[in-house]
Amino acid sequence: MIPARGGSKGVPGKNLRRVGGIPLIGRAVAAARGAARVDRVVVSTDDAEIAAVAREWGAEIVDRPAALAGDTASSEAALVHALDALRVRGVEAGILVFLQATSPFIDPADLDDAIGRVAAGSEDVVFSAVESWGFLWRHGGDGMTGINHDPAARPRRQDRTPEYLETGAFYVLDAAGFRVAWHRFFGRTGVALVEERHALEIDTVEQLRLANAIAPLASPVGALDVDALVTDFDGVHTDDSVLVGQDGSEYVRVDRGDGMGVALLRAAGVPTLILSTETNPVVGARAAKLGVEVRQGLGDKAAVLRAWAAERSLDLDRVAYLGNDVNDLACFDLVGWPLAVPEAHPRVLAAARLVLGSSGGHGAVREAAERILAARERAARASTTANTTRSTP
Repeated sequence: MIPARGGSKGVPGKNLRRVGGIPLIGRAVAAARGAARVDRVVVSTDDAEIAAVAREWGAEIVDRPAALAGDTASSEAALVHALDALRVRGVEAGILVFLQATSPFIDPADLDDAIGRVAAGSEDVVFSAVESWGFLWRHGGDGMTGINHDPAARPRRQDRTPEYLETGAFYVLDAAGFRVAWHRFFGRTGVALVEERHALEIDTVEQLRLANAIAPLASPVGALDVDALVTDFDGVHTDDSVLVGQDGSEYVRVDRGDGMGVALLRAAGVPTLILSTETNPVVGARAAKLGVEVRQGLGDKAAVLRAWAAERSLDLDRVAYLGNDVNDLACFDLVGWPLAVPEAHPRVLAAARLVLGSSGGHGAVREAAERILAARERAARASTTANTTRSTP
């Protein structure tokens, strides 16, 4: 369950802001769907745009009434309302996993571990936290006062017992106990220690900037669960610049890492296609080097894409298209995963489901390939876990 209201004072439109090219609500949904033990992902929201994006990422929506979406409304009230709405739909929750979209780096493996502990009955509540060794102070009547230490006798770190700082990322709750308590903390409470790089919570614009800076290192979320990759050429496989020789020959810059990414896709059996509006020998030469199909001189790239997918019985909702300019927008409208490079035209950036962190000609194709392969690996692990769970008496 992911409560995500439309209003936000500190960071306007916060739940739709992007971290590493992915909307925060999309990250939360992807993290939940990536957990093998989560079988239903629900977003409670009062905002139509949040609902639309959450649906794109695979969530079910519960419409939250305005009375539960104001600044003073509690998350607990939204959770109870959503549980009641699901009950009307014939769904009774056994374990409630409460995620907050303001934590962009939730690891699905941490969710699975916490869910397992509650499912086993050892704890009623498990919440995410990091170890804290900090010395806390508070303003008092006579100046600063030590909170968790004696300022006159401060022990070494190795002589201290750590405290635990709640990250706010997730809470795993026994649903029946939560309904009785109407609070996220009740009964036997345990802590799920997460890595510090996964603990960032976004409440300010500065924290949003920090999240974007560390996203390439901190986040496993953003894998592309698709069956094929189609790309533009100029501005995607290249940096959109060209060198022209005296004889009119054109030269472009490509990235060898992109070539390896395409090779990995081919080895995994993922169909790949290059579409180009222009006809240029360099495009054909690069496609031949990569060993992928190419179609050039296209007036209607969308029609070619539709026909290519039909020939291979590919569902366009499970195709990713990577582009950078306005002539890619028609293809964006067809596929389930429109992708853009970060320097793409503003209209393309606005239409993209995912904006990559790597630029055209500088690893964008490799990044898309790695995200696709990561999704396949994650799905394979989840299937193995599910099969193991079903076979355990």
